[in-house]
Amino acid sequence: MSFSPVLVFHISAGSLALLSGTAAMSLRKGSDRHRKTGNIFVIAMLCLSASGAYLGFTKYQLLNGLMGALTFYLVGTAWWTAKRQDGEAGIFDWGALMAPLAVGAALAINGLEAANSPTGSKGGYPAAAYFIFGSLALLFAAGDVRMLVRGGVFGAQRIKRHLRRMCVALFIATGSFFLGQPQVFPAALRKTNVLFIPAFLPLLLMIFWLFRVRFANAYKEKVIGRMHA
Repeated sequence: MSFSPVLVFHISAGSLALLSGTAAMSLRKGSDRHRKTGNIFVIAMLCLSASGAYLGFTKYQLLNGLMGALTFYLVGTAWWTAKRQDGEAGIFDWGALMAPLAVGAALAINGLEAANSPTGSKGGYPAAAYFIFGSLALLFAAGDVRMLVRGGVFGAQRIKRHLRRMCVALFIATGSFFLGQPQVFPAALRKTNVLFIPAFLPLLLMIFWLFRVRFANAYKEKVIGRMHA
């Protein structure tokens, strides 16, 4: 079986993203190791999502293409949130807002088309898939609007915004791999439903870190200081 160069690049970026993302999620936030693995994760995820969007659109798999675009947006805005200062909001944020709005609108339109089709699906995906991911995109768009109206994010809210976007982006990657490509795993493993664990692990880690940031004031102050360093 032959693979296109883009597909090989996509698989390689995905493997690196899963490894570095798991490491970054597990390491103490604000530490040197977290920053280094986080930088690797950002680069790998941008490569993964960009190549995934390209493959999706060129193969007329609209949902995959749009989810690749949404993942690219999430990683980019999460990285930008960690790099900037408190209360900063500018043209980058206004431009980035267009991405989830466009993705959400496109998914909603295709969801309606799928719902009204004889099969209740479009491109092999049910209407519910379009609506769920479309709602997710618009939810992040609403978060952007709220941030822009307030003139930026501050302190712990900036950390939470970074965490949510990175973790959801990683969840899209793990879900697409462990649940979207089950054929690459042995049949015995698929029957145990154990693949749900790594698929949903980013969301569980996100909840853990969000609670830790929320309830540990000393921890929040330390992380904020290191993010500014």
